[in-house]
Amino acid sequence: MKPIWERRRKIDEIDEKLVELLNQRAALAIEIGNFKRRNNQSPVSPDREREIVRRACQTSAGPLDPEAIARLFRAILEESRRAAAEATDLAISEGILR
Repeated sequence: MKPIWERRRKIDEIDEKLVELLNQRAALAIEIGNFKRRNNQSPVSPDREREIVRRACQTSAGPLDPEAIARLFRAILEESRRAAAEATDLAISEGILR
């Protein structure tokens, strides 16, 4: 059996990757938010968000159950919307977007 510190080191590595991927995802959400703003589209796409959560739940092989995966992805979506809204507000205040 591996010592606990090896498992914790692996968790730390995974956490670093998760943070990197979440930031990449947020950057893309910001780009999409800017596109939607420029094209007078709604910033929220409920059907798309439901599909994202559904797909995540279906692709999870566990040990997290579908409800846990859904909660995590809803939180990710909420933070992505928040980041996109903040970036849009900043771009508008700086005259980059109208």
